Amino acid sequence: MLRKFASIASVAACLAAAPPALPADAPLKDYGPLDAEAARLMAVGKIPGLAYAVIEHGEVAHVSAQGWRNVEQKAPLTPDTVMYGASITKAAFGQYLLMLVDDGKLDLDTPIKAYLPKPLPDYDNYRDLAGDPRWEKITPRMLMTHTAGFPNFRWLNADEKLDIKADPGTRYIYSGEGLNLMQFVVEQGLGLQVGDEMNRRIFQPLGMTRSAMSWRPDFRPNLADGYHEDGKFEAHDERSSVKAAGSLDTTINDLSKLAAAMVSGRGLSAKAAAERTKPSFPIVNAHQFPPTLAGGNPDNARIGLAAGIGVVVFDGPQGHAFFKGGHNDITDNTMVCVERGRRCIVILTNSGVGQRVFPPLVKAALGETGVPWGWEYNPIRPVEAP
Repeated sequence: MLRKFASIASVAACLAAAPPALPADAPLKDYGPLDAEAARLMAVGKIPGLAYAVIEHGEVAHVSAQGWRNVEQKAPLTPDTVMYGASITKAAFGQYLLMLVDDGKLDLDTPIKAYLPKPLPDYDNYRDLAGDPRWEKITPRMLMTHTAGFPNFRWLNADEKLDIKADPGTRYIYSGEGLNLMQFVVEQGLGLQVGDEMNRRIFQPLGMTRSAMSWRPDFRPNLADGYHEDGKFEAHDERSSVKAAGSLDTTINDLSKLAAAMVSGRGLSAKAAAERTKPSFPIVNAHQFPPTLAGGNPDNARIGLAAGIGVVVFDGPQGHAFFKGGHNDITDNTMVCVERGRRCIVILTNSGVGQRVFPPLVKAALGETGVPWGWEYNPIRPVEAP
């Protein structure tokens, strides 16, 4: 979601005591020091609660949860605390979509009009596109790589109407609308209910028993509420409708299992798994937010920054990698995976400024990965020891 990210310059100076990073791809043997570093970073960054998991060789190696799920109640955050996944939902939905590709029910490069019973503008939610035939060019790959030309959300437009801002397939413009349209195509065109299907095909097989694409009342006894940059409390939003762009509730125990499956390719054919991390579309934008229609950063090409299916891919010091963040005013999450060694770290926080601790914690867990933090978070800069 488009939002203001906090500057962390005042935090950087407090990180000078950070321990040296591991060699690039050396797995940790003892996670005690990493847990201690996470606790230190939480204190410096003023993060109420943080949960993280490390995946090595495609298996969950370590899970940790620290701090509070509710500060006022002094309720501790645990590995089974339900937290808001935010836009990491997009990566989970990408896993499901690739299953449909494997099933032969969906082709990433066939225009969506081939799947819909009637023209897209004939549906009430997409009537704004009447008169703009460019929608007919849109494919599932474009929707999943943020290149269909849509804004993030229509309500960000002055008239709150949906429009196409760039010709489909010509520009990376981060778009929750695009993911939600892909869900609409699956449900209207293929007759599949995304929330139920993701539970049946992903959550249940992986043992993700406390994950869902819409609110479940049994989450309430162990649920994380959120906190704004200024520490102001906001209750967890009980999302009643499934949204591929960002309705996932999950736990660090659960999400670690999904990350392990994703980096290992489990649940997919080798061909479909390769589609996730294939650089489907080069990203030239200097920053993910705000979206821009012109200009770019030449450094992106040097690391092969590109859109994959539900994730962003790049080439760093450890080789090909992918990542996905999830953010709103009371949530900050990230998933970073390196293909070599099938290694990941997943971090969930109940803070709007969790990104303050992402760069040093990712580096402490995985070594230097080369994640382009400055692209994802504007105006954040990598937080490292001098």
